[in-house]
Amino acid sequence: MPASTAAASHAQRRLGIGIVLGLAASLAFAASGTFVRPLLSAGWTPLAAVFWRVVAASVLLLPLGFWVLRGRLTLLLKEWKLIVTFGVLAVSVAQGMYFSAVSRMSVSVALLLEYMAPVALVLLAWARQRHAPSRLVLGGAAASLAGLVFVLDLTGARLDGLGVLYGLGAMVGAAAYFVLGARPSQLPALALPAFGLPVGAVFLGILVATGVLPYAAPLVDVDLMGAAVPWWVPFGVVVLFATAAAYALGVAGVSLMGERLASFVSLSEVLFAALVAALVLGEVPTGMQLVGGVLIVVGVVLIRMSSGDAPAGVPSLVEEMEISHAEPRAPRT
Repeated sequence: MPASTAAASHAQRRLGIGIVLGLAASLAFAASGTFVRPLLSAGWTPLAAVFWRVVAASVLLLPLGFWVLRGRLTLLLKEWKLIVTFGVLAVSVAQGMYFSAVSRMSVSVALLLEYMAPVALVLLAWARQRHAPSRLVLGGAAASLAGLVFVLDLTGARLDGLGVLYGLGAMVGAAAYFVLGARPSQLPALALPAFGLPVGAVFLGILVATGVLPYAAPLVDVDLMGAAVPWWVPFGVVVLFATAAAYALGVAGVSLMGERLASFVSLSEVLFAALVAALVLGEVPTGMQLVGGVLIVVGVVLIRMSSGDAPAGVPSLVEEMEISHAEPRAPRT
């Protein structure tokens, strides 16, 4: 097999694995809304829910981070800016702003604002490169955005000025998650969330200590699937599955796919969220939501096609970072 063919085959395998990991991460993230809702209904504030979610997930992932970096802890000093930025933007801003948005307006509108991130990344790359994206990229972005609106079913949704600002803040955090996760680094993929989550926990802890946002976390029984269960049951699902596993799988997938394709694959989270809500809460998707799901899949396929051998028209922001530096960065291990 020629070297070029072998290299192309290896790249395709990496991309396929990245897509599988991205879908698994979307499924994991999708569980957060359904299982955190009983806590919010029982009196937990958004800040309390996201703070303890990140703290508990940090306790789980931090030992794994030290394990994967055994003998190479000096990499933490070399990559401290990446870790801190990821913790502040991709963890605390993304999660905190989204939960704050949900506290002021409907989940549908908050999700729509946060998941403008893929389109924002395309537009930002367009502005930086000063030439239009390929038709596949524009078509995929339009189809995915339309599908997102259909899936979220904004009928009767209410807007709130401060809530919209929170939602846009969540969008910035989500975009940072994809860009930073795809950036070449000497850190193993697991190390970024393992050390980034504790940074996010510290940042959120400062918000708790200063009282910038309301905080309450009553340890009472909650209603889940029609039964009264201890608070730690839904909380455990959110921590283990929707945070620790989600961030670990997600960053690994982004590092293989790149932030452009990964950001659109992440739109599958809204489909998984509808599925989880149907199974756990009995909220069956409508016909409009099913149509929206098809459009999201079409959009992801178009974006995937643009990421193949043919030029996509808009290089990723990470590719621009690499081009703009004279010194080549070490590849991700």
